[in-house]
Amino acid sequence: MTGRQWRRGGSGGKWHTLDEGGGALPAPRKCTADVIVDYAVYEDGKRSATLPPREALAVARERGGFAWIGLYQPDAEHLGEIADVFGLHPLAVEDAVKAHQRPKLESYGDTLFLVLKTIVFVEHEKLTATSEVVDTGEIMMFLGKDFVVVVRHGSAPGLSRVRSALEARPELLAQGPASVLHAIADQVVDDYLDVADQVELDVDQLESDVFSAGHGDDAERIYQLKRELIEFKRAVHPMARPLQRLAEEAYVVVGPEVGRYLRDVTDHLSHVRERLAGYTELVDGLLSANLSQLAVQQNTDMRRISAAAAILAIPTMIAGFYGMNFEHMPELHWTFGYPLMLGVTAVLSAVVYRAFRRYGWL
Repeated sequence: MTGRQWRRGGSGGKWHTLDEGGGALPAPRKCTADVIVDYAVYEDGKRSATLPPREALAVARERGGFAWIGLYQPDAEHLGEIADVFGLHPLAVEDAVKAHQRPKLESYGDTLFLVLKTIVFVEHEKLTATSEVVDTGEIMMFLGKDFVVVVRHGSAPGLSRVRSALEARPELLAQGPASVLHAIADQVVDDYLDVADQVELDVDQLESDVFSAGHGDDAERIYQLKRELIEFKRAVHPMARPLQRLAEEAYVVVGPEVGRYLRDVTDHLSHVRERLAGYTELVDGLLSANLSQLAVQQNTDMRRISAAAAILAIPTMIAGFYGMNFEHMPELHWTFGYPLMLGVTAVLSAVVYRAFRRYGWL
C-alpha cells in the first residue's frame, strides 16, 4: 500500500500515519486516532474486527456488517477526516464540532444525525447559593446503514458500558446501527432518571429547611436549585420530539423492531418530564412560602419593636413632666415623691407589657 497508511503503535495502542517507506511521520498535532475512543466491526451481532475507520467501513460493507466508531471532542480537522471516510454531510459535521446544540434529529439522504443532551449529577454535601447540581454534555450520532459514528462533548459519560452491554446481547446488536442508537438513547434517559432521584433529595432537604423552626432566608438556595432545574429541563424537554419521530416515522436505518424499543425510551422520557414539572412546582411553592415567612417574621419584629416603644414611652412621659422647670409641681418636695413616681412607672409599664403579651405582640 502506498501513500499514508494506518499503523498501530506499541505504546498506548494508538494509530499513527506512515510515510511511503513505512516510517512514522512526525506529528505536529494530535492525530485523528487520539480522539477515537473505540472502533470495531460487528457482524451478526458480534464484534469481528478492531480496525481504524476507513478499513472498518470497507470490511463492514464487504461482510454485511457495520462499523461503530466512538470519538470524544474532535475538532474540525479530526472530524473532517472521519467525515471523508463515511460521507457525512458538512452541516451535520459543523454541528458536531461546535457542540452546544439542542436535541434534534436531521436526515441527510440515508444518514441520520441525532443530537442528545446528557445530564450528570454534581456531588455536593449541601445545597448552597452557589452549588452546581447538574452538568450537561452532548452525544451526537451519525447513523448509516453500515456505520454509526458517535461523538461526545463535555461531561457526557463514556459509552463503554453501553458497548459492553450490547456486545453481551448479540440478538439486539444484530439489528444493526439502529440498535446502537437505541442503546445510547436508553442509557441517556436512564441517566436522567438517576439524576432526577438525586435532585429529589435536594428538593426534599430544602423543603425541610424552609419549614424548620430555626430556618433563615433560603431564597438564594431556592433560586439556585430553580436555575439548575431549568438547565435540566432544557436538556430533557427538546428530546421528546426527535425520539418520537424515530419511533413513529419510517427511516431506512431504523427498522420497526427498534422502533418499538424506542417507544419504550420515549415513555421513560415522559416520566422524567413529569417529575421535573413536579419539582419545578414544588420549588416555586417553596420560594413563595419562604417569602411569606419572611414577611410574617418582619411583621412580628415590627410589632415587638412597637410594643417596646410603647412601654418605654411611659417612663419617658413621666420623666418629661418632672423635667420641666416649674417651681410649683405636685409631690416635688414630698419625701416619698420619687419612690411614688418609680412605682407608678413600673406598674403602668407592667400593665402595658401584659396587654401586649395577651394580644401576641410580645
